[in-house]
Amino acid sequence: MAAKVDIKALFEAGVHFGHKTSRWHPKMAPYIHSKRQDSHIIDLTKTVEALDVVLPFLTDVVAGGKQVLFVGTRKQMKDVVKASAEKVGQPYVTERWIGGILTNINTINQQVKKLKDLEQRLENGDLEKRYNKLEVQRFREEVEELNTKYGGIKSLNGRPGAVVILDVLADDGAVKEANVLGIPIVGVVDTNVDPTPIKYVVPGNDDTIKGTQVLLDYFCDAVAEGVTKKGNA
Repeated sequence: MAAKVDIKALFEAGVHFGHKTSRWHPKMAPYIHSKRQDSHIIDLTKTVEALDVVLPFLTDVVAGGKQVLFVGTRKQMKDVVKASAEKVGQPYVTERWIGGILTNINTINQQVKKLKDLEQRLENGDLEKRYNKLEVQRFREEVEELNTKYGGIKSLNGRPGAVVILDVLADDGAVKEANVLGIPIVGVVDTNVDPTPIKYVVPGNDDTIKGTQVLLDYFCDAVAEGVTKKGNA
């Protein structure tokens, strides 16, 4: 059973800090607690309520044999998103969202296959046997470039069971593609965002590393529980 959500931990991580009142989206009104100076304060009881629904959902997704794709491409969050996703063995996108990752999976898979093939040939020494040093170096640079684009989704097996998006405004491309395919979105939604396209709205600050990390920890614990349940099935 996943750990109970600690509202104090959310508060200490600054998850309750919203944007300036002048930038708010009216549809976020149900998730706003109050105003402090010229900024909105998110109602953390709503965040806890959301997580109480989201976390069992993520556990069930993974226990049922599906993957969870983590998306967070903003500069300040990409490292923690990558580390968290890798910790629980799930695919991730932390560089620019490339159109078609979900909706044009065949083309994306071709690029991933090319990346895997080149990596294998570099590892087993095949390229060194066939090409000169300069050409091999070019292959290494190509692998590096492909890894930047597709490295996080090398383990993505078809359509994920859910997409976790840590900033739904920054990664609206991921939101659109997931919705086209009907893939459930778990989205961290700040006060300046329209929550309508997000199936599982987690109201919270999407700017702080601490806030992102504490939410990721909850998401990843739920995923890890799903992995355990799947292994015991």
